[in-house]
Amino acid sequence: MVLSRIAKVSLATVTILGLGVTTLSADTLSEVQKQGFVKCGVDGGLPGFSEVGSDGIYRGIDVDVCRAVAAATLGDAKKVKYVALNAKERLTALQSGEIDMLSRNTTWTETRDTSLGLNFAGVNYYDGQGFMVTKKLGVKSAKELDGASICLQTGTT
Repeated sequence: MVLSRIAKVSLATVTILGLGVTTLSADTLSEVQKQGFVKCGVDGGLPGFSEVGSDGIYRGIDVDVCRAVAAATLGDAKKVKYVALNAKERLTALQSGEIDMLSRNTTWTETRDTSLGLNFAGVNYYDGQGFMVTKKLGVKSAKELDGASICLQTGTT
């Protein structure tokens, strides 16, 4: 099936708006409409996802989701106030009401969905993990790394 450019853009817009609307609960939606803007938590320094340009303007896919939610809930994509958050701050900021929604790299886990009481919208980006070792080790499988030391970033999944 061949879709026109307008059809593709329309489909993408409806998809993004659908994701964003599920992000805000009824209480949060009322508060957002009352305050007249969406407080959106983003990374702020992750190229392609959310970063602040030299002109002070936020850009990236996570920022676009914030704008789509503002457009869907307030009728204006510019009615967003961005709050740059690191991995440690992001969930606390959402739970405390410092932000209305979080649009940044955050893994959907059972704990976050249940015991933390967070409502996740649909996934908009899939990533993966892997191991990097020097070629001279000749490693063909992660199983061969049993007992090896690894580095990871705390506060993430």
